[in-house]
Amino acid sequence: MTVRAEAAGPWLVGDVGGTNARFALVEGPGAAPDRVRVLPTRDFTGLGEAAAAYLAEETARPAAACLAVAGPVGGGRYHLTNADWRPGEVAGVRDRLGLPVVEVVNDFAALAASLPLLGPDDLRPVGGAAPAPDGTAPLAVLGPGTGMGVAGLVPVPGGGWLPTPGEGGHVDAPAATDEEVEVVRLLRAECGAASAELLLSGDGLARLHRLLGAVRGTPAEPLTAAQIVAGRDDPLCAGAVAAFCALLGSFAGNVALTLGARGGVYLGGGILPRIADTLAASDFRARFEAKPPVEDYLRAIPTALVVHPYPALLGAAAHLARTHPGRGAAAPTLEKA
Repeated sequence: MTVRAEAAGPWLVGDVGGTNARFALVEGPGAAPDRVRVLPTRDFTGLGEAAAAYLAEETARPAAACLAVAGPVGGGRYHLTNADWRPGEVAGVRDRLGLPVVEVVNDFAALAASLPLLGPDDLRPVGGAAPAPDGTAPLAVLGPGTGMGVAGLVPVPGGGWLPTPGEGGHVDAPAATDEEVEVVRLLRAECGAASAELLLSGDGLARLHRLLGAVRGTPAEPLTAAQIVAGRDDPLCAGAVAAFCALLGSFAGNVALTLGARGGVYLGGGILPRIADTLAASDFRARFEAKPPVEDYLRAIPTALVVHPYPALLGAAAHLARTHPGRGAAAPTLEKA
């Protein structure tokens, strides 16, 4: 299907994480984000300030806004988990921007909403074929970045989709080998917890590299995630990335089973596109399926890496199309292609 917007007027869409705040204008549901700018999250003290800084450089006045944030959203409040921002109120963002409609959603709810809009060029299969949503089975999306995000996308009777965000990155780390169990033991002793996010994120990869060195008896100087990814000729760096991909496969399999995501599991976040080849050649898919007695159930679920540069911005526009279909650039008409 193609989407035709009956009314002109841009929407402001945003995707705000612990590191970067991405903003764009969108002419309607399904349209490509335009005027994309990426701002450092640390340069601002709140969501309204960051969005206002973007709009200060634009001449168009949006008819509505949907801003996705990396953290829990509910009850008119939001909390950007991995940044030095206090929890904020959606009403305060609306007042700061002076727009009639301002929606704030979880970033992975927005990412989930984008999944049916992604085409073959936006996906890279990781073991088998890429997902092809047909509206009959739930989907899941997860991804390591500054934190670890997880969400589902459930088909709605009569057509359409409903995102189901959560905080799945904070479940226990899915150790499967003796070495991983030892890493998790050290992690728990150090942090008082052993959540998946503590290993499957940017800081998590750095932590995994350090703890893996301790387990292997080869202590190394602390490195950033970028340095570890770039240091593939170093055995410990290569081992940390391999362990990261394997743990991610087990985690993704857990998500697929929990959400019943027979329609497919999508991988997002800021880290995986940088290691796409390594991920494809890793134990990710083997660990995804290695959950007896439900191996056949998991083998039938496709997995793919999202390579679209701004999928959450697409999803933010899709959210506005669903919740405010009569405003601005909304009022879409669906036509068969």
